[in-house]
Amino acid sequence: MLPFRQVDVFSSEPWLGNPLAVVHDADGLSDAQMADFARWTNLSETTFLSAPTDPGADYRVRIWTIGGELPFAGHPTIGSAHAWLEAGGVPRGEAVIQECGAGLVTVRRSPRLGFAAPPMTRSGEVDAELRARIVRALAIDESAVVDMAWADNGPGWVGVDLGSAQAVLDVVPDIAAFADLKVTVIGRHNEARATELGADVEVRAFYADGRDFGEDPVTGSANAALAQWLIGTGALPDSYVARQGSVIGREGRVHIEAADGEVWVSGDAVTRVEGSVDL
Repeated sequence: MLPFRQVDVFSSEPWLGNPLAVVHDADGLSDAQMADFARWTNLSETTFLSAPTDPGADYRVRIWTIGGELPFAGHPTIGSAHAWLEAGGVPRGEAVIQECGAGLVTVRRSPRLGFAAPPMTRSGEVDAELRARIVRALAIDESAVVDMAWADNGPGWVGVDLGSAQAVLDVVPDIAAFADLKVTVIGRHNEARATELGADVEVRAFYADGRDFGEDPVTGSANAALAQWLIGTGALPDSYVARQGSVIGREGRVHIEAADGEVWVSGDAVTRVEGSVDL
């Protein structure tokens, strides 16, 4: 039996974030065991913590989805760091250093757990054909698009700025038209609504692989890339809070801060299930 936690990431309120399954002491597990358990949990990601192989790391994490292993992902990074610390992990320095498939990732602990956004793998203009496909998939008018660009750090995200938060909330995607697209949409709340919600912008993230379509509850990687894009263009300030998941019954909050040449993506993490698992 191995220690197990299920962590709600990007929310301090019960059941309103993005859940993550975390298995501790996973050094002896095979790839097949990890893949099987990740499929069984049916969560967006399941992580397995073990001793690091890099002397500069505090622990090693392997991140699995239902479909396979990822080198890096945002909410698993925050959730895994939370679980490791809660289980008694003591970092060597002020920050936690996580070893993953993408290398070493620094996770700061204050004021809440957060990671430095990885470099975008693709940025810049979207060609006319892809732009038209995305407009059709979102079932919006071309005139509704304030800006559109590649804002991708691995999964394949294209970012769409719709200006207002209400425009984001009003999107009813054409699922059949999505095919293999991965699209994030963002818009701003007015000042009164932002104060009421404790969030400056509204974000939604849609993904498809040719067979399945989904809307992600709260997405660390997508928010990281959106921040790099829109802070970089001056469309958003250096510090803001994003709300995500409200259309599907969640209330995630992602805290963004650009400082010292980095974009930090932070959020709350709370363990909701704790016990052991027989693998």
